[in-house]
Amino acid sequence: MAQIRHALNTRREDDFAAWYQEVISAAEMAEESGVRGCMVIRPWGYGIWERMQRLLDDRIKETGHENAYFPIFIPLSNFEREAEHVEGFAKEMAVVTHHRLIAGKDGGLVPDPEAKLEEPLVVRPTSETIIGDAMARWVQSWRDLPLKLNQWANVVRWEMRTRMFLRTSEFLWQEGHTAHADEAEAKEHTLRMLEVYRAFADEDLALAVIPGEKPENERFPGAVETWSIEAMMQDGKALQAGTSHYLGTNFAQASGIKFQNKEGSESLAHTTSWGVSTRMVGGVIMTHGDDDGLRLPPKIAPQQVVILPMLRDKPEDQELIDYCEALRATLATQSVFGERLRVLLDTRPGKAAQKRWDYVRKGAPIIVEVGGRDMENGVVSMLRRDRLWDEETGKPAFQNPTREVAGQTIADVLADMQAAYLTEAAERRDANIIRGVTDFAEVEKHFAASRYPGWVEVQWSKPTGDALEKVVERLKEHKLTIRNVPMDAAPVDGSCIFTGEAAVERILLAKAY
Repeated sequence: MAQIRHALNTRREDDFAAWYQEVISAAEMAEESGVRGCMVIRPWGYGIWERMQRLLDDRIKETGHENAYFPIFIPLSNFEREAEHVEGFAKEMAVVTHHRLIAGKDGGLVPDPEAKLEEPLVVRPTSETIIGDAMARWVQSWRDLPLKLNQWANVVRWEMRTRMFLRTSEFLWQEGHTAHADEAEAKEHTLRMLEVYRAFADEDLALAVIPGEKPENERFPGAVETWSIEAMMQDGKALQAGTSHYLGTNFAQASGIKFQNKEGSESLAHTTSWGVSTRMVGGVIMTHGDDDGLRLPPKIAPQQVVILPMLRDKPEDQELIDYCEALRATLATQSVFGERLRVLLDTRPGKAAQKRWDYVRKGAPIIVEVGGRDMENGVVSMLRRDRLWDEETGKPAFQNPTREVAGQTIADVLADMQAAYLTEAAERRDANIIRGVTDFAEVEKHFAASRYPGWVEVQWSKPTGDALEKVVERLKEHKLTIRNVPMDAAPVDGSCIFTGEAAVERILLAKAY
């Protein structure tokens, strides 16, 4: 087997964290902004987020939601109305206290003491409280329910340890908020949106997530129930990729979301909230990337096919460009995944081989190179990002279909690639979940034995209060967390590994981002 020379300097198995940062840089996805914890999302990275937005927005609207927008500044008093909520976010809040600057004694700018706000404003960490105020105005009768809202926005949570896409002080997301007439309808909607996220994560991002309920200590501040989708990264760590919360009447009570029910009496609405963010971009990188850079599932690739003519800055270049344009035009009329195929003909100056590796690092699903000899023979040189190397020769695994065959088959190749990424992620996940562990000493031994230990499924008695806190502290000693209670877990058949009592459910333990 020939030695393969990869496009990145860092291999995943050597330093996964450094590899992750190198992929982001090499793929020109994002860069540091100069403000701690904030990033500049470059066009290729933002193009991926735009694709995610479009696909998820369609799914959200199919469930009857409407998009709206609410202010980025939220009065501090809004948070103080819901004690658990403010406590949960207090350490992460950025606060605005003045509305004007003046020249200071040293010549710099300082807040004007005369411009102090009557009430501090919190820069939106999440919008339950301010959307709750609007719902209280808009909901008067049972006829106004259910009220289903969604917004695409940025939020700020002042993180101490940041990593691009995964954990930043400012990030982009969508947050859905709904109000319902009763508990049953609100809980049903909470799970309905969890399923929307699962389908989006699996079918569009190929993440192979596990949906389930979060334990009491991992609930969203102020929620009655929190549900999540958990994805396994290639280093075995878990990524919480999305959450859906049943809030009961807690926020309705705080915001005054009341309505006249069918019987004519007053009731509090039951509310939900749910969101996913740009951390899913990080999840795509760590699930699908390889030692050559990013690999993008075709559904979210800004460009699904990139055509690179080998130009020589000579008059005959135009004929080659025309040959490539004919392929581009053919592909542009075709559909894949219910949308027109996205194809780019790159005629910028530069060597085709250099541009090829640029697009390899960016994760473009299919790269087509065409030289003068290809044109003479009526063929193209096609490279699949998911099958990049010929292991026998150590060279890129180019295929050489005719231009007509390429035009007819590329859509099917993209569909095959999308499915293959999901299969790969699911198989890796399942191979790295250890089951049948019945003693905590086995958990300790397992996570100490490997750099990339994956997850462990155990049974527990679902302790609460102080008993749960002891479990959390015990796990924290090993940098472990409870991810969720998988919805499709097998029935329990043993004892809790923490308390020795009869188990009531199965949970997943993992190190996490």
